[in-house]
Amino acid sequence: MEYFLNEKQKEAVSYFKGPMLVLAGPGSGKTTVVTHRVKYLIENYSVIPSSILVITFTKAAATEMKERFNAMNVLGGERVTFCTFHALFFRILRVYCGYTLDSILNEEEKWNYLKNMLNESEIETDDEESYINDFLTETMLMKNELMDIHNYTASSMPDDDFKYMYKKYENYKARNEKIDFDDMIYICHKVLLENKEVLEMWQNRYKYILIDEFQDINKGQYECIKMIAQPENNVFAVGDDDQSIYSFRGARPDFILDFPKSFNGAKKVILDINYRSTDSIIKLSERIIKNNKNRYEKEIKGTDRKGKIAILLKPENPTEEAEIISEKIQKLNEKGIPLGEIAVIYRTNMQGSNFARCFGDKNIPYNLKDSILNIYEHFIARDIISYMRFSEDITRNSDFIRIMNKPKRYISRDTISEAQKLSGPLIKTLYQIPTLKTFQEKRIDELLSHVYQIRKRKPFEAVKYIRNIVAYDDYLQDYADYRKTNILALREIADEITEAAKDKETFQEFFDYIEELSNRLKDDKNKTGKNIENAVTLSTMHSAKGLEFDTVFIPSVVEDIVPHEKSSTPQEIEEERRLFYVGVTRAKNRLYISEIVERHDKKMKRSRFIKELGVK
Repeated sequence: MEYFLNEKQKEAVSYFKGPMLVLAGPGSGKTTVVTHRVKYLIENYSVIPSSILVITFTKAAATEMKERFNAMNVLGGERVTFCTFHALFFRILRVYCGYTLDSILNEEEKWNYLKNMLNESEIETDDEESYINDFLTETMLMKNELMDIHNYTASSMPDDDFKYMYKKYENYKARNEKIDFDDMIYICHKVLLENKEVLEMWQNRYKYILIDEFQDINKGQYECIKMIAQPENNVFAVGDDDQSIYSFRGARPDFILDFPKSFNGAKKVILDINYRSTDSIIKLSERIIKNNKNRYEKEIKGTDRKGKIAILLKPENPTEEAEIISEKIQKLNEKGIPLGEIAVIYRTNMQGSNFARCFGDKNIPYNLKDSILNIYEHFIARDIISYMRFSEDITRNSDFIRIMNKPKRYISRDTISEAQKLSGPLIKTLYQIPTLKTFQEKRIDELLSHVYQIRKRKPFEAVKYIRNIVAYDDYLQDYADYRKTNILALREIADEITEAAKDKETFQEFFDYIEELSNRLKDDKNKTGKNIENAVTLSTMHSAKGLEFDTVFIPSVVEDIVPHEKSSTPQEIEEERRLFYVGVTRAKNRLYISEIVERHDKKMKRSRFIKELGVK
């Protein structure tokens, strides 16, 4: 066996038959263990290479694993299967159901259908893209959980809307003989469960199953693997319950925690040496994660690389935070740290736009791991701009129609149709409609009064007036309640739009600034995934898993951001802590944690996670 493997790695690599759970902490060499175990099975136990299946969660990970294994020049190694769960399930369905690649519904066709279906329905939404995303997320979660439409209740949109869209979408796929990626898990589980011959064929084909990032497995994948692995149960599961962060996909730490119950007689090995980080970063990360209750107890060690302790930054607000971090990055680069070895890892996608904007101003090259939400094209931004434009010119009928019932003023489409038959601005011709009720007239009077007040104000005060006095925020609450969407996310967008209005003297200056920011985000969206060399990485904590950098900055570690305000239950707080742990453990040598004093004119509270670190 290779001399460079430590004792725990050797124990895992040399394991032969039966189930094994390998708890692999950050930087513990799990990929090395997986590839060397495949090699050991072939060379030391004479296992037929074609009977070995290695499963990962992404195509890129499968490709990397296969390349690293092929570089070991194992005789017959080319016959080992390296693939994703979806690739495995599609192979099963292709054999049994006759599906081809043409059977898979592509993203463009899927979105075009859902947009057309939504437009032709009676469902009203101000944010079509977000609504479709909510629908697809609900569908993914339902199928990953192996549930059907009759016993599933949507949580992020009205259940009636979800069931209507689901029925239409399923009928469309059936008519066109198509499936999507979520169908693969659901249908494959059904096939394996109901067809003994098919199950036995795959059980006989793969006698040894190795699964990377096991903490990311969902119920559908778990149940399929349990069936295929029988009767020998030679499942080699490698993962870290402390890095289980994808509950929105149906992944949760329960599966890795319950592995010994699902696979009787399972052995457990803990890869407890972190080769990535300095001892000080490792100790810091351990102080964080030990506060979680639902986990395996571990004690991760380092390699006696002392390094610097984490540095705590205390900027006044997110704008100053981005400025300070930019300056730190420039100084580190001047001292010889490549930009490609530096990352800013944040909790929410929206935080990325602040850094992208600042880095762009300072000519610091960056790569985005996530596509940043363009809040400046969001319906909230358009509504606020419509209020401001309408206040300057009440003849702008399109702006009036956009805002007339935000908040509710009970002006119906039929009433508008009647008013459009008359000449003049709609807000004036409405008074001439015989059917206009007194309470409706009163609300139009109030709107005209508000419009006059908005017009007198500078952008920042105007936006605050629209939100608080006109009661646009009340409309957002009603919208969130009716749509079962997250009011916190809507408020955050409104707060960012409000922040953008600061220091602007005129409405036009504000409009121009919004357009400039929007165009920048469009450019960034086109660059997402197209990495440039020697550039700082901007990433959410979710997308940073599996990556490592010399230097990591974690911004805005304050209550309501880290942990996020939408998380309140003990289980949700534990996942937030795991997210923070993932961010911290990406750092090899330097870690900067930043806590802002205020955000959107609101004083921020110190994060409970920083308190757990014992940082003063």
